[in-house]
Amino acid sequence: MWQAEARVDLAAISDNVTRLKPASGAELMAVVKADGYGHGMVPAARAALAGGATWLGVCTIEEALGLRAAGITVPVLAWLLAPGLELHRPVAADVDLSAASVPLLDEITAAARQAGKTARVHLKADTGLTRGGAAVADWPALVEAAAKAQADGAIEVIGIWSHFAYADAPGHPTIARQISGFGEALDVAAGFGVRPPYRHLANSAATLTLPQAHFDLVRPGISVYGYSPIPGTTAEYGLRPAMTLRARVMLAKRAPAGAGVSYGHTYHTERETTVAVVPLGYADGISRAASNAGPVQLGGKRRRIAGRVCMDQFAVDVGDDPVRAGDVATVFGPGDDGEPTADDWADLLDTISYEIVTRVGQRVPRVHEPSEER
Repeated sequence: MWQAEARVDLAAISDNVTRLKPASGAELMAVVKADGYGHGMVPAARAALAGGATWLGVCTIEEALGLRAAGITVPVLAWLLAPGLELHRPVAADVDLSAASVPLLDEITAAARQAGKTARVHLKADTGLTRGGAAVADWPALVEAAAKAQADGAIEVIGIWSHFAYADAPGHPTIARQISGFGEALDVAAGFGVRPPYRHLANSAATLTLPQAHFDLVRPGISVYGYSPIPGTTAEYGLRPAMTLRARVMLAKRAPAGAGVSYGHTYHTERETTVAVVPLGYADGISRAASNAGPVQLGGKRRRIAGRVCMDQFAVDVGDDPVRAGDVATVFGPGDDGEPTADDWADLLDTISYEIVTRVGQRVPRVHEPSEER
C-alpha cells in the first residue's frame, strides 16, 4: 500500500516526443536534466528514446555520467560547467561538453589529453539571452581557439548552439533578432573553417512554433513531459502531461464550527465539517504559498487546501461529503477526470509548469508505468 506517489506515464513521454519530432528531419534532443524535470531521469530518457529522440541533454557532468552508468549510449550533451571540474571523466565517457569561453575550452582540451581521447565540443553563442554563451565580441576568439584545438586533434566541434529568450511569446521581436544573430555566429565560425554537423537553437517553444529555427537538432524540455511553454496551448499541440501527484488521506475527522485549521489558524470552519489531512507538504513540493488556495481533487470534487501548507501535510475541508482515511487526493495530473493540472497550479502561484513538476520532493516515490521491466 502506498501513502504518496508521483505516477509517471512513460508512454505519454514517448508519445510527446513522437509528436515533437520535426517534419524537416532535424534530430531531437530530449532534455532530461533535473532528474527528467522531476519524472526520473533514466526512465524518462529511455521513454524519450523509444519515442524517437536520438540525443539527450543535461546540465551537469554527474547527470550525464548517470545516463552512461545506466547503459545509455546515445549522444549526451552537458552544458553547465563551472571552472575546475574533472572534465576528463565525461570526455572518457564520450559525453559532449559545451564551451562558451576560451578558458573553459582550454580546460576541455587539457581534459582530452588527460583522457587520451578527442573531446566532443559544442560552442555556445549568446544571441540575446545574456546568460550562457560567448558574447558577440568574444565569439571570434572562441571559434579561432576551437579551430586550432580541432586541428591539433584535441577536440572535435560537434555543434554550435544558442538559446532563445522569448520563444514562448510567438511573434516577439527578439525571436527574429536571435535567429539572425545565430546565423551571423555560424558565418563567423565558417570563416575559421568551423562547420560542425549540428546547429541547434530550438527549445520547446521553438520546436512547436518556429520551423525556421529547427536547423539540425531541436532541444525540447518541458514539452517532452506533456506541457506547452506557451500559455493555454498544451491541448492544442496534443501533448499529454506525464505526471500525476497524489496521496492517500491520512486522517478524516469532524471539526466543530469555528475551528482553526493548521498553523496560525488562517482558516476557520464555517460550520461543523469534516477535515481531511493529506500527507504531502512543502518538503514534497506543495508550495506554502498555496495555503488556503491550492486545488486538490478529493471525493470526486475539486477542492482547496484549508489553512497553511505544512512541511509534511495539508488539510482539506470536505464538508459533509463521505471522505475517509485512505481515499485518494490528487494534487495534479493530466486533467482527464477533472483533477487540477500543473498548469492550474502554475497559474495560481504565478509561476510555470516546469517549477511545479520539478520541485516534487525526492521522498515522494516515482512510480513509472508501464513498468521499466516490461
